[in-house]
Amino acid sequence: MTETSRSNRCHITIFGRRNTGKSSLLNRLAGQDVSIVSSVAGTTTDVVWKNIELPGIGAAVIGDTAGFDDTGVVGEMRVAASRKVLSRTDIALLLLGDDPYDASFENEWIKAIKAHGIPFMLIMNKCDAEGSEVRLKEWQDVLDDNVIPFSAITGEGLTSLIDRMARCYRNDDDYDDITYTLVRSGDIVVLVMPQDSSAPKGRLIQPQVLTLRNLLDKHCIPLCCAPEEFSQLLSSLTVPPQLVITDSQLFAEIERVTPPGTKLTSFSVLMARHKGDIDAFLNGAEVLRSLGPDARILIAEACSHVPQNEDIGRVKLPRMLRAKLGNGISIDIVSGNDFPDDLAGYDLVIHCGACMFNRRAVMSRVRQAKAQGVPVTNYGIAIATLSGIIDRITV
Repeated sequence: MTETSRSNRCHITIFGRRNTGKSSLLNRLAGQDVSIVSSVAGTTTDVVWKNIELPGIGAAVIGDTAGFDDTGVVGEMRVAASRKVLSRTDIALLLLGDDPYDASFENEWIKAIKAHGIPFMLIMNKCDAEGSEVRLKEWQDVLDDNVIPFSAITGEGLTSLIDRMARCYRNDDDYDDITYTLVRSGDIVVLVMPQDSSAPKGRLIQPQVLTLRNLLDKHCIPLCCAPEEFSQLLSSLTVPPQLVITDSQLFAEIERVTPPGTKLTSFSVLMARHKGDIDAFLNGAEVLRSLGPDARILIAEACSHVPQNEDIGRVKLPRMLRAKLGNGISIDIVSGNDFPDDLAGYDLVIHCGACMFNRRAVMSRVRQAKAQGVPVTNYGIAIATLSGIIDRITV
């Protein structure tokens, strides 16, 4: 259960007013005390996440948010943090309070959840309390929707809730298959993985791990090497590989020695299809070709990390952009959750492979860029475009 990365888990988030039993629901689902349960309103501050395994869904992560009726300056910050979580939520669980006739907050959040296209369930806690049947009917009448009765104390309704979550969870195999139709069983695939100063000591980076596992699951024959040994590996083969997957920053170097009949792509390009909108990214690459010397570009990294000397997003990609477009261009760099709400003024957004984000989080940013008329692409496709070999790359 703990081996599946959080970015590849179904993200289930619990929303509701203070003291509706959100933390109790999380503890029930997790089968252990993860969140502090208290009668004091506002006990939960930052979002609490717990990795779990759920029947019908598999690997999941559940988030417990602060009450969306929180007040004061700090309370508003907590609510804002809860709103940000919507962008990565695959399933929303909305707990209802005690008063069915004051549904202002609930209606507001139902509207926001629907705007994000998130499947959701309405849950009434304390179904074991006196008068709960009347309260359940009142909530259903007020919200004009089905409400699931639940008791955090007895666990009543938990099985029904999990069954409902499993039915609404949609695991799209087209996106789950990282290498999609590029390879089939028995194909030889070479993975070129630089082990330089930016590579984490003692382990592989997430896209490499995911891709390697995908190839093994498809019964391909993956061969791994550092770029220095790529030519030697090719010369040792009796037949050329069907596919070469490399680090995007090595595109030009690896392309020069890749056999003409062998498909070539990168881990970042694979992640572009797996986590994002490949067509939008290719359109963004076309825009990149036509940008002028006064262009303003936003580079967005999914993870927060200490930059290396030759960091791809902060050093190498900006260097390539300035070499292509001139030193007069403006480049802003954001990381983690610091993606601006207003993209006005940017000519292009270049997003990383987003191995640390789930697909919904990436697509939320893509939709935001589209809605504001700003083209978007990703690291791998941008680098292939800047290297002049985008037409050689398999996407």
